[in-house]
Amino acid sequence: MNTRHPTTLAAGGCLSRRGLLVQAAAAALAAPWVANSHAAANVAGGRPITLVVSYPAGGGADLIARIIAPRMADALGQSVVVDNKPGASGQLAASQVARATADGTTLLLDASSFAVNPSLFPKLPYDSAKAFTPLAVLATFPNVLVCTPGFSARSVKDVIQLARARPGEVTYASSGNGSAQHLAGAMFEGRAGVQLLHIPYRGGGPALNDVMGGQVPLFFANVASSLGHIQAGKLRPLAVTSAVRARSLPDVPTMAEAGLAGFEVLEWNPLLAPAGLPADAKATLVAAIRKALADPEVLGRVRQLGGDVFADTSQQSAGKFIAAQQEQWARVVRERKISVG
Repeated sequence: MNTRHPTTLAAGGCLSRRGLLVQAAAAALAAPWVANSHAAANVAGGRPITLVVSYPAGGGADLIARIIAPRMADALGQSVVVDNKPGASGQLAASQVARATADGTTLLLDASSFAVNPSLFPKLPYDSAKAFTPLAVLATFPNVLVCTPGFSARSVKDVIQLARARPGEVTYASSGNGSAQHLAGAMFEGRAGVQLLHIPYRGGGPALNDVMGGQVPLFFANVASSLGHIQAGKLRPLAVTSAVRARSLPDVPTMAEAGLAGFEVLEWNPLLAPAGLPADAKATLVAAIRKALADPEVLGRVRQLGGDVFADTSQQSAGKFIAAQQEQWARVVRERKISVG
């Protein structure tokens, strides 16, 4: 799918990601965002900037792109276009940007899979560490370990005890092999010293439906996509995977509070340029991103999705964060012998 229609969202909206996505689709326009003419600086002589998004229109990465793009356009004084290039776990979009001219007009807006792919796919068509210039991590989103309401375990401790009593029998769902949910479950196994049975699905929707229906008891769900079901009593939350409690689920403990110290799994969205980006273009883009993320409306919309704007938007911090995530998931993939085959 190749989409070039930017979207604006109502500032209010509900906390449901589905509701926000419906709003976004309904408000789609036929032209790129056009910046206000009073902006102080731009890149590449003001030519349009394309945010190449590695996942389809309507997904989480796409929504972040459509939240941030108009504010970047305002800050830069030039138009910003969203171009969805889904496929191969983000590899198609990343390949396009890796080959693009490094002048700041072609950027990659990816997801946390960017840090996982080097371990899952040893023959990527690009070098993740050398082909890109990290500009920022835009936002982070925790997952939440949820279970079927009728599941016997009432806490993470109960899940661990049950799994130890029945090795390889307690099941958890994911949206597919190598997915964020699969990796979160694999990390849980390693940290808790248990063996679960992984049930991969073709997408997060079917997986979530089967957990609510009782076919599979456990799932590491995105907070935004599961919040409405939790509030409706269709899912029971056991713990969130962030270092601190989720703002939208203040009564749900973190994994660390539940007994697994140091357990942190986040979904996140990096913004990257091709390697070799000139220093002046890099500085201009980073300043525009900082200004966009500081906008109260952007902050509010990210929080509506259950996430937070990344605390430090400097390119150095973004690079360190991405490198740390790559190291973390390389270790999990290696130790748990995860493959996509």
